[in-house]
Amino acid sequence: MRERRWLLCFLVAMCCTLSTWALPSQDKTVTLNLRNVSVETALEAVKKQTGVNMLYNSQMFKGVPPVSVNAKNERWEVALKLILNPQGFDYVVKDGIVVIRKMQTEKRENRIRGMVVDANREPIPGASIIVKGTRTGTSTNIEGEFTLDVKNDKVTLEVSFIGMKKHSLQVDATRRKALEITLVDDVKTLDDVVVTGYSNVRKSSFTGSSTQITGDELRKVSQTNVLDAMQSFDPSFRLMTNTQFGSDPNALPEMYIRGRSGLGVKDLDRDRLSKSNLENNPNLPTFIMDGFEVSIEKIYDLDPTRIESMTILKDAAATAMYGSRAANGVVVITTVAPKPGEVRVSYNFTGTLEMPDLRDYNLANASEKLEIERLAGLFEGDDLGHNITDYNRKFAQIQRGVDTDWMVIPLRNAFDHKHSLYVEGGTQNLRYGVDASYNGANGVMKGSGRDRYSVGFSLDYRMKTLQVKNTVSFTHAKSKESPYGSFSDYTCLMPYDPVYDEEGKLKKTLSFSKSNRNSYNNPLYETTLANYDWNAYDEITNNLSANWYISDYWTVKGQFSVSRKYSNSEKFIDPLSSKTTVEHTGADSRKVGDLYVNNGNSLSWNANAFLYYTRTFAKKHNLNVSLGWEASSSNSDQTNAHYRGFPSGQFHSPNYAYEIYKKPACSESTSRLLSMLGTANYTWNDIYLADMSVRFDGSSQFGSNQRWAPFFSGGLGVNIHNFDFLKGNKYINKMKVRVSYGRTGKVNFPSYAATTMYEMLFDEWYATGYGATLQALGNRDLTWEKTDKVDVGLEMQFLDRRLTIDVDYYHEKTIDLVNDVSLSNTSGFSTYKNNMGEVLNQGFELQVRAEVFRNRDWMVALWGNMAHNTNKILKISDSQRAYNERVNKFYQEEAFNQILLGQSLSGNVDYSIPVAKYEEGQSLTSIWAVRSLGIDPTTGKEIYLNRDGSVSDTWNASQEVVVGNTEPKFNGSIGLNLSYKEWSLFASFQYQWGGQEYNQTLVDRVENADIANQNVDLRVLTDRWKKPGDIAQYKDIKDASLTTLPTSRFVQDNAYLRLSALTLSYDFKREWIKKHLGLNMLRLEASSRDFINWNSIRQERGLSYPKSWTVDFSIKAQF
Repeated sequence: MRERRWLLCFLVAMCCTLSTWALPSQDKTVTLNLRNVSVETALEAVKKQTGVNMLYNSQMFKGVPPVSVNAKNERWEVALKLILNPQGFDYVVKDGIVVIRKMQTEKRENRIRGMVVDANREPIPGASIIVKGTRTGTSTNIEGEFTLDVKNDKVTLEVSFIGMKKHSLQVDATRRKALEITLVDDVKTLDDVVVTGYSNVRKSSFTGSSTQITGDELRKVSQTNVLDAMQSFDPSFRLMTNTQFGSDPNALPEMYIRGRSGLGVKDLDRDRLSKSNLENNPNLPTFIMDGFEVSIEKIYDLDPTRIESMTILKDAAATAMYGSRAANGVVVITTVAPKPGEVRVSYNFTGTLEMPDLRDYNLANASEKLEIERLAGLFEGDDLGHNITDYNRKFAQIQRGVDTDWMVIPLRNAFDHKHSLYVEGGTQNLRYGVDASYNGANGVMKGSGRDRYSVGFSLDYRMKTLQVKNTVSFTHAKSKESPYGSFSDYTCLMPYDPVYDEEGKLKKTLSFSKSNRNSYNNPLYETTLANYDWNAYDEITNNLSANWYISDYWTVKGQFSVSRKYSNSEKFIDPLSSKTTVEHTGADSRKVGDLYVNNGNSLSWNANAFLYYTRTFAKKHNLNVSLGWEASSSNSDQTNAHYRGFPSGQFHSPNYAYEIYKKPACSESTSRLLSMLGTANYTWNDIYLADMSVRFDGSSQFGSNQRWAPFFSGGLGVNIHNFDFLKGNKYINKMKVRVSYGRTGKVNFPSYAATTMYEMLFDEWYATGYGATLQALGNRDLTWEKTDKVDVGLEMQFLDRRLTIDVDYYHEKTIDLVNDVSLSNTSGFSTYKNNMGEVLNQGFELQVRAEVFRNRDWMVALWGNMAHNTNKILKISDSQRAYNERVNKFYQEEAFNQILLGQSLSGNVDYSIPVAKYEEGQSLTSIWAVRSLGIDPTTGKEIYLNRDGSVSDTWNASQEVVVGNTEPKFNGSIGLNLSYKEWSLFASFQYQWGGQEYNQTLVDRVENADIANQNVDLRVLTDRWKKPGDIAQYKDIKDASLTTLPTSRFVQDNAYLRLSALTLSYDFKREWIKKHLGLNMLRLEASSRDFINWNSIRQERGLSYPKSWTVDFSIKAQF
């Protein structure tokens, strides 16, 4: 046994020795210089130089290309790898023999490297690269480069990026050469996808009317004001002209789409000092951002760099899915989503130089004013001595060089600055984005301004069939009113009045400027006091959404949003101010000084869930169906308090107040909405199109008998260009006809208007407890305002898509208008809410874009749009008729006073301003006045034409008729896009003509000008009646103290042309900035707005806050 063990050991040792002897030493080298020889020949050359034993099958090398090897003194293992590996072979050593075999490809991965660029060979960061038919993929880094490991030798890559055509290419993964993949702009993608807020629909299959605007297009018009920029791209979207507040950064604009359909706050009930009329406004569109409804204030404060696109939905087919919120149109905003790849940091700076625009003012200087007074006969009369003294005083002021330009004193050239920072990155499965911005708008009136801060964080998580997105944002805004007060306080002051007295001290009262024969307080004195007026809000919002892609056909989507907003404001009037609510003398003098405090907060949430089904049958039938529900709730409360009596302006806290004036007012509001909806979109062979949507809304704001209401739409369309006889036509690229009909709704009245309300009398207790009285009468049948919409559209493209023409005709009838119904006084109530009244809007829209020239370096494009809208009242209620009588009484009081006493009523009421009335067949934008035949050359009195055709020299409110319409016949924009290499120029002009406007400046500053006490327009003595026989436009200057009541004499045709944007930008070449600055992108931009502003009517604009024109400088950089 022992001998057998020794024998076994000996045999093993011998085998090891023989194996070692069979292998050449690792130090053995070979030298080869072979060209285009077979693999087998190369192996034999190695074997000959080293003596290595090799085992292989010659059949393995059939079809293998020849090899070339150049090796000098290389080890034999290296030489074998040079021969075998490139051809897909390797070797192993078994028992001293080198065995040649094929590589085990299942363990080997090929690496594909490349770069994705655009048509200008600029890198595209965040582009997606996917291996077709798999989930294997990656994205480009900030340099536009990517690396992708694949198992197969040949693969098909799909490369995509937002706004560009998807590109598919076959790749030989065994090649080592880096790829360069070029993506081109997808013109169809940019305007062929309609973002409805609930889903994205191909425009080629969509039968609704919409306008798509990219974020880049918006920012070319304005880097700071989104709402103003939108007007340039869709003529149906209009901001209401505000001649009162000009460029005030704290004045939120009113707007409408396709005309006004509701009554809203009537003129006699309107607060003319209020800067906006947004609450319960019946004409405002609904704003949706990333799937959730937001306030206009949030859009006004939104940083434009966060916007990816905006879509304006107009007809029923486009908006009916929003049901009771859709009657006035819907604006859908999509913000920038984070893209995967390496960390990218984008920074945008915009500096704005804002300058006052006083071109509409035509006031007299000191010398001109004195001459006007002389020609007006102010220094003639019985009291000659006093008149001469008065003249000499003013002339002496001029001799001393006093010529105060009061308009420029409260104004400044303001510098505004906006900063935006965005950080994004991540993997295909987890993407993140962080944004922060600051926008400081100072305004051209000293001390005014609006500061906005915002931060946000978003995550996008994707795992197989599940996608979860969450976005958290915080916004803070604070606005300050100018301590200089209203601009109109300065435009009426006399140029003889100096700001300071002879000792250099600020004058408290002015000697020459007077109101109602009382001396004016110097408005600059108010600025030395501790007055202030500010308001602010903080809002935090969390949006959560989840998409579950069940299969290629089924998708489930859900969203939940919650928003919390805190708002507060304070207004303090210094005890030394002339604007306190209590006189400085008398028993109440210790109550001087006022503090108004307002605090409010709101909590709102919204949730929805949808099931989507998308499928193509037999390659011709495309069907998209969705079903869903939505629920929302809003709770708000607000507290107001008025404190009086403060020891000084330095002690303005509520605890220093002498009293709380009346009781603090507290209001609470809750509203809820529950909805169920469904949509369907069908196309056959991309030729015949059909859309349908239905929604049921239930709201807590309506009467108990009318909680629910259905809203619906249907649309049909034909893509004529896809018929065989036009398919592939070189000249006609698109011709689509569509028609839609549907019903939408709106809510535009205060909460609880449908509910009978009681006021609790907690100060009055009875044996049974505290008392209560009826406060407002409710209406259980109060329901939605409804708008029936018909839209017919034609979309065309010609000459290889170089010419695009879109035409729309619409007919929108709004019924069941919510109105105040008059009640008998014996009921204890004057009115209650009911559904009465009808309004019609109809018109057309035209949009044209032409690409005039394009080559490698140049691109020239012209574009323009136009809209026409006619508004008509079809039916009014008794409450409107009662309101018309109220307007008549308002004016008649002034008219009787002029007839009986020969003078006008004193006070703050301006009877010269036209007040709208309501009459069937007329418009909501009609101008009402008594028709004038001009000034009688014999008497100098105005002659009026009554309704029955008779003539009278007495103004009568019951004879008022429609003498004009502020709605223009046509309005729109025209523009130019021009680019040359890295330079680009964008210009946009807004225009309107065909409407009228009442020239209030001619009334207040010319005909009714108080020449003796205030500054006036230089036209004040032009075309005045002086003596019998004179044919003149204006009355005798001696009648200037009598208020001119609304008359057609001052209605003028209104047309304007405004430069809404002129933008010049330069994009630095990437190679240069990368080499010298270490940046990936750098753009410089300069723009201006409103420095061209022509208007056919010469009147003062910006009465309380002046207009301005701006010059912007922007820098955008990416690291």
